[in-house]
Amino acid sequence: MRVGIAQIDSRIGDFSGNVRRIVRAAEIARAAGAELCVMPELVVTGYPPRDLLFDPRFVASAASAVDAIAAQTAGGMPVLVGSVVAAGPGRPGHPGLWDAALLLEGGQVRQVIAKRLLPSYDVFHETRWFVPGPRSRVLDLAGRRVGVLICEDLWDEGYPLSPGAELEAAGAQLLICVSASPFRAGVLAERERHAHRRSVPVVYANACGANDELIFDGGSFVAQGGGVVARLPRFAEAVRVVDTCAPPGAEASSDGIDDVLGALILGVRGFAQKNRLGHATLGLSGGIDSSLVACIAAEALGKTRVTALAMPSRHSDPRSTECARSLCDALGIELVVHPIEPLHAALESDLAAVIGERDSLVAENLQARLRAMILMAHVNRRGGLLLNTSNKTELALGYGTLYGDLAGTLCVIGDVSKPDVYRLARHYDAGRGMIPAFVFDRPPSAELRPAQVDPFDYERVSPQVEAIVAGALHDPELEASIRAAEHKRWQAGIVLKVSAKAFGTGRMIPVTRV
Repeated sequence: MRVGIAQIDSRIGDFSGNVRRIVRAAEIARAAGAELCVMPELVVTGYPPRDLLFDPRFVASAASAVDAIAAQTAGGMPVLVGSVVAAGPGRPGHPGLWDAALLLEGGQVRQVIAKRLLPSYDVFHETRWFVPGPRSRVLDLAGRRVGVLICEDLWDEGYPLSPGAELEAAGAQLLICVSASPFRAGVLAERERHAHRRSVPVVYANACGANDELIFDGGSFVAQGGGVVARLPRFAEAVRVVDTCAPPGAEASSDGIDDVLGALILGVRGFAQKNRLGHATLGLSGGIDSSLVACIAAEALGKTRVTALAMPSRHSDPRSTECARSLCDALGIELVVHPIEPLHAALESDLAAVIGERDSLVAENLQARLRAMILMAHVNRRGGLLLNTSNKTELALGYGTLYGDLAGTLCVIGDVSKPDVYRLARHYDAGRGMIPAFVFDRPPSAELRPAQVDPFDYERVSPQVEAIVAGALHDPELEASIRAAEHKRWQAGIVLKVSAKAFGTGRMIPVTRV
């Protein structure tokens, strides 16, 4: 069977735009000889719509969009799209919806297949909006017996039922899984492992793009016989027609550090584009974190849409500003040097009674907040967004100043540990030579007092922090530090998720607790 796989980047709530994207993808698949075109999960609404699903107007707009797609694809092959469908009267406070795959053919909705397994872990809170669907039947398509699964229906380990096994037992010769599986390191291998658990070929159509914290890497594939017949690219939209009867022969999957970098670039690009933010500003200290974020921003948005500010103080090593200038020259992005000494001295004088000791915490935080004020002045003047440059280890331990260096709409590397920041930066810089050696070699420092260095052995602490956040380690001292910083993370920007457990909607820890 020749299946057109369309991993497209739909936008949440952009129904007219999503209709155009879906119809165009179907036209491309039809022209390439597809007998069926498959789209990702909730492609009509955009994923994840979350509490927009409580609005009946949103649900009605989704139904109208499905009708429009059916009408505009009536003359071609069947099209399988993901959308929401009213399941019947819901319980109080619940919209009572199905997360569904709809088979469109001849201008009509021929079949509705509802998702049966609704995940309620990490960033998935699907029982808040959806109800499980009934057992689905095998479809007859282009002379093949086809079963349809929706994302978690394929990831059925630990559940009391297996939708895939049931469809196979009912005679399915091919399984199609429509999915919106977010990126996290190692996820591609997991998707393929679940596909290989089935005894018939599996077409896996995944979403591509980024919405808020979630990054969808595409990477759709067709698996059969313990191998992979074909793969679609990662981090890019694509439409490809694949013969599901072809022998396996695709290259082995990539699931390494380059994919994390690709995910972060797509995350920044998607957030800026979809929120119509034409410019990005960041503080560039001459340290490793801000250097990596500058590189990611330039790749994501283009060099003319990024401005970096170096804001040296009396405690800054002159080489910090030199490194910032060198990196900006290499990347081709704008650099503004704005020393904070005049403002710093004025506030020290005005707040002398509050500051007390010259090297007190109050004095240190004052500098970080002055920098945030300068950065936001530039954002307000030019428009766009402020990119935060804090890493995951710092966010976990609270090593950052609230309303200071924790400012920013988007935490680009907030799910990347300090050691992995170095690894990503070295990987990006290999063969480019853009990041000065001093940035890699210097001891990490906030440069808020003389001869200051960060108070952590990051190679030792970062893996422990990662394990604690994931619930795999208990260390009272580190846990106390993580707990004490919870209020800071509640006020931080959106953290791009690239690990199994990120700070964000997948980790809802209260600030007030024993």
